[in-house]
Amino acid sequence: MPETHAVSLGQSLPFWSIAPFALMLLGIALIPLRWPHFWESNANKGLVSAILGVPVALYVVGHEPILLWHTALEYVSFIALLGALFTISGGIVLRGDLRATPAINTGFLAVGALLANLIGTTGASMLLIRPLLQTNSERKHVGHIPILFIFIVSNCSGLLTPLGDPPLFLGYLRGVPFFWTLRLLPEWSFAVTILLTVFYLLDRRAVARESAADLRRDVAEQQPLQLAGTINALYLLGVVAAVLVSPSLPEGIVRDVVRLGVMAAMTGLSLATTPQELRRENGFTFGPITEVAVLFAGIFATMIPALEILRVRGAEFGIHAPWQFFWLSGALSSFLDNAPTYLTFASLAQSLGPGTDVAVHLAGGPVSATLLTAISAGSVLMGANSYIGNGPNFMVKAIAEEQGVKMPSFGGYMLWSGSILIPIFVVMTFIFF
Repeated sequence: MPETHAVSLGQSLPFWSIAPFALMLLGIALIPLRWPHFWESNANKGLVSAILGVPVALYVVGHEPILLWHTALEYVSFIALLGALFTISGGIVLRGDLRATPAINTGFLAVGALLANLIGTTGASMLLIRPLLQTNSERKHVGHIPILFIFIVSNCSGLLTPLGDPPLFLGYLRGVPFFWTLRLLPEWSFAVTILLTVFYLLDRRAVARESAADLRRDVAEQQPLQLAGTINALYLLGVVAAVLVSPSLPEGIVRDVVRLGVMAAMTGLSLATTPQELRRENGFTFGPITEVAVLFAGIFATMIPALEILRVRGAEFGIHAPWQFFWLSGALSSFLDNAPTYLTFASLAQSLGPGTDVAVHLAGGPVSATLLTAISAGSVLMGANSYIGNGPNFMVKAIAEEQGVKMPSFGGYMLWSGSILIPIFVVMTFIFF
C-alpha cells in the first residue's frame, strides 16, 4: 500500500469516522450480555457487521480503493489461517484418563503453553480441555482448573509465534518477520512460569481437600493417553510451511494465492481424510469459526478509518511510553477483541516513528520494536482478563460447564483474573516496560 495514500486519507478523515469501529467493538462486548438470544445467531452477527461495515467500505472504496483491496486481502488471509488451524486441530482427538495429580495437571498446561504456538490458542484449547477435565472427573474440587487453563493455554501461551494468537498473525500480515515474536520469550516465560506455579500450588491445596474415596477411584479408573487423527499433524505442518515460506515468494498476488491455496488444500485434506466420528467426539462444528468470520468482516471494514487516523495523527494523543502501550492495549484487549486492538495501537506507534530504537518495518511505516513488544504482550496476555477478551475463553467455559464443572459468573471470573493476573502484569511493567 503506497504510504502517500494512507497519509492522504488519514489526514482528511474526521475523528467521528471511527464511530462505526467503536460501535462494532462495543456491540461485540455488550450485545451478548443484554440480548443473548439475538446474539446466538451468526446471521444476526452478520447483520450487525453489514450495517456498520458496508457504509465504511463504500466510503473507502470511493476515496482509496487500493486501501480497501489490501484490507480485504488481510481479512481473507486472517480467516484462512484461523479456519485452517481450527478445522485441522478439530480432527485430532486426545483420549485417556491419567491420575489427577498436581504434577500431571500442570504438565497438561505446560504442554498447552508450547503447543499453542504451533496450532493457536484456540486449537490447543480445544485439543486439551476435554482430556484434562476427563482426567480430573473423579475429583470434586476442580473449579480452578478451567480458569487457570484459560489464563495459560487460551491466552498467555500464544505469544511466541504469529500462529499463536490472532493479533500476532495480523502483525505478520502487516510485515512483522515470522520469527520476530521470539524476542517475546522473556515476557512469555515470566508470565507462563508464574501461572504454572500458581496453578500447581492451587491444585495441591485442592487435592488435599478431596475425599479418600475419590482419590482411590481416580487411581482405579486410569486409562493411558491415546491420540487419534494423527494424520492431521501433517496438515498442520503444511499450514506452518505455507506461512513460513510465503515471504520468500515474489511480493504481490502470487504470494497470497500460494499461501491461501496451501491452507485451503490442507483444510480440504483434513476434512476428506478424518473420520467424522473423531470430529463428533471433539464436539466440532463450524459455528465458532463462522462467528469469527462474520464479526471480523465488520471489524476489518470499520477499523480502516481508525487505523489511518492513528497512523498519521496518533502523536497528538500524548501516548509514547512502552508501559502506556502495554496497559492501554491490554485494557482494551480485556473487553474487546485483541486483534483489532493490536492493529490500533500498532498504528498509533507508527505515528511516533522509530525514534532511536530498532525499527520494525510494517505496511504504512516503521515502528519502534520496544513499543511493538509492549503492544504484542498487552494484546495477547491481557486477553485473559475477562471471558470476552479472547475467542477460546467462552469456548472453554462452555465445555467445562458441559462436563459438570461450575464456572464463575462474568464478575466472578474477573475476581480470579484481578487477584492473579493483574499483580503479574504490574510486576512485568517494572521489569520489561
